[in-house]
Amino acid sequence: IRTRAHTHTHAHPHAPVTPQKDAPRASERTRVVTMSPPPPSGPNNSFLKTLACSAFSASVAEICTIPIDTAKVRLQLQGAAAAGATPKYSGMVGTMVTVAKEEGLGALWKGITPGLHRQCLFGGLRIGLYEPVKNFYVGPDHKGDVPLHLKIASGLTTGALGISIASPTDLVKVRMQAEGKLPAGAVKKYPSAMAAYGIIVKEEGVLALWKGITPNIMRNAVINAAELASYDQIKSGLIKGGMEEGVPMHLVAGLGAGFVAVCVGSPVDVVKSRVMGDSVGAYKGFLDCVVKTMTKEGPFAFYKVRER
Repeated sequence: IRTRAHTHTHAHPHAPVTPQKDAPRASERTRVVTMSPPPPSGPNNSFLKTLACSAFSASVAEICTIPIDTAKVRLQLQGAAAAGATPKYSGMVGTMVTVAKEEGLGALWKGITPGLHRQCLFGGLRIGLYEPVKNFYVGPDHKGDVPLHLKIASGLTTGALGISIASPTDLVKVRMQAEGKLPAGAVKKYPSAMAAYGIIVKEEGVLALWKGITPNIMRNAVINAAELASYDQIKSGLIKGGMEEGVPMHLVAGLGAGFVAVCVGSPVDVVKSRVMGDSVGAYKGFLDCVVKTMTKEGPFAFYKVRER
């Protein structure tokens, strides 16, 4: 602009300087400078999104399946409580019907609050950390499919880490689900989930919230490894077989992974439920529970969700 003004000054000293038509206005320049930056993206944002989605989906699954879980816990605890007597509960469906008749339909959702606490912590961590841990194990230079043993190692790691933090929620959930064994008319020991945490700490100490941590870590590490590794493996096989990625493929992989996880983890799950549900000191620990269960009820007791 200064150059053009100087040229016009020589030709016409009093002629006005005409501004360039394509020069941006000050307000336009200001708008360009003050535009908002794009939303953040990258590994951290992706991890947090995965963590949140995992916690949400695990919580929805908990709400839908806790009646089955309540029946499972009642069956697992029954052997120790009613040895030598006629079983009160028989089979999953029979147990659910019995609980609903005797205690009301809402009793099937006992423990839903600590169950949601558990899923937000454990469900979010075990799934949200799986990919980062798997990538850490294979290293930054890895290409191609991840070996199965590293998928299993990743599942074991995230399962153990997640339940180490979430174990108190699991304990409260089992205690509340097991309360149906109390005689009719007895006052509920745990009126709510939040009260249960305080009652356990007051009566048994803070460390009691982590009672059964050994079988719980073993159970959740094994099941998590079996579930996530088999899901990953089944999904890879389906893709190689020509199946398009979508809801049907995820359902098939999920059903297969769930079956593998139950078959592998049921024995440890029975021991975990019995140790955590024991508020009278019937078991001294993980090995003591294994020995007593095997001696009194035989090996099939470790698959207690299916009554003989």
